[in-house]
Amino acid sequence: MKIYSADTWTIEELQALVADAGRRALLIPAADTKRSVLETFAETLDFPADYGVNLDALNDSLHDFADAVGDDGQTPITFIWEVPAAFRADRSFGVICEVLQDAERYAGGNLAVIAVCL
Repeated sequence: MKIYSADTWTIEELQALVADAGRRALLIPAADTKRSVLETFAETLDFPADYGVNLDALNDSLHDFADAVGDDGQTPITFIWEVPAAFRADRSFGVICEVLQDAERYAGGNLAVIAVCL
């Protein structure tokens, strides 16, 4: 997982870098609470209706998502996650980063994450 400042890189510049690397970029919009971040990932990644909106469910669903990318032979994907300052101060920010890093390791080269600090 890479972390960038929005003062250094714009979302458009990061999307262009991802495309230049032959990957698909998927923007995860900003959310400022743990629950809203979990819901935003679920909505953006089209998690199943029975998604539990908790960290375990995020972990499981990200692994399923990574499997689908790999199994379907899809172009590797990079999430560009917008992270507002208010959420970075929340303890759950670090835990969600750990979940995302685990998903990256699990997925091999099929999934990468960029967090953009707004």
